[in-house]
Amino acid sequence: MADQKLSFKEMCAKFDVTPRTLRYYEYIELLQPERDGRSRWYGPKEVARMTLILRGRKFGFQLEDIRQWLLIYEHEGTEAQMRAWIELADRQLGELDEQRKQLDEAIDELRALRDETQATLGD
Repeated sequence: MADQKLSFKEMCAKFDVTPRTLRYYEYIELLQPERDGRSRWYGPKEVARMTLILRGRKFGFQLEDIRQWLLIYEHEGTEAQMRAWIELADRQLGELDEQRKQLDEAIDELRALRDETQATLGD
């Protein structure tokens, strides 16, 4: 069961991604399924990688950062990958904090402008 392989269609369904997305992840070498003629088969390693890719995307990481991070495991092992993950996470947390600050400022400005406009109407 642990070495069960998923077809291209099953992989798309499992992760709720389009065929175009899955093909693109292969094109940029995030995934490397086994090939049997025109068929593609995704084993546990590719399923795990896809889980990490989608988690990274959810947190706003760039695909190239994810690709480089996945390569660290292959070339340097788990500990190096974990250290790189901490650096990436720290950088992304800073970016997300800045985005939140900008969003809070925009919300405050929009709310104030709406309130001013509403006050001129006398409502």
